[in-house]
Amino acid sequence: MAEPSGNNKAADRGRGIVIPDDWPGYRLDLFTYPAHYSEDLDSVYIPHGVIMDRTERLARNIMDDLGDHDIVVLCVLKGGYQFCADLVERIKVLSCNSSKSLLMRVDFIRLKSYLNDQSTQDLQIIGAESLSVLSGKNVLIVEAIVDTGLTMKTLLTHVRSFRPNMIRVAGLLVKRVPNSSGCLPDYVGFEIPNRFVVGYALDYNEYFRDLNHICVISESGKQKYKV
Repeated sequence: MAEPSGNNKAADRGRGIVIPDDWPGYRLDLFTYPAHYSEDLDSVYIPHGVIMDRTERLARNIMDDLGDHDIVVLCVLKGGYQFCADLVERIKVLSCNSSKSLLMRVDFIRLKSYLNDQSTQDLQIIGAESLSVLSGKNVLIVEAIVDTGLTMKTLLTHVRSFRPNMIRVAGLLVKRVPNSSGCLPDYVGFEIPNRFVVGYALDYNEYFRDLNHICVISESGKQKYKV
């Protein structure tokens, strides 16, 4: 995670694209989305095309910082799979079309800490036993969303126990919450208000992963899919 440093270029990029608290999102009828969610969403918060453009910019920043290194991309499942796939694809394209090259291997870990729309203290790390491959490696953790930062801190502590050479974190979304730990990913896509969003592989009880856009779930949608 980014910490104050005079020679950390990633830290200078700050909070990514900051979406203000009063941003209502776009009307649903301006976009296409699965009809089975027509009563379950309030708005399109970040359109898919904007996500793609921002992801390409993050890929360029990562290439600037880490190009000519060998890295292990550690994808945090399940919500991070789409962002990770798109980010890796754009890094691959840049590696083929620039003076720098970034040799990557991709590994996966799953974190589970949410019940309905609330983060819980019960963090499950699935796949943790396979992380011995990170020893001595340069690691890029790719996560879809960071809110309080406590889950990421726990993961970072676990990853550091395998003694990697370097750790960087790319987070598509950072949520402004009152109880934030204050730590930001090194690469931030968007900083958003404290609203529960779904889509682009972000779920609510395993639903909404099939949305291309990042959307705000409606109260009726929460009740419909509540467990």
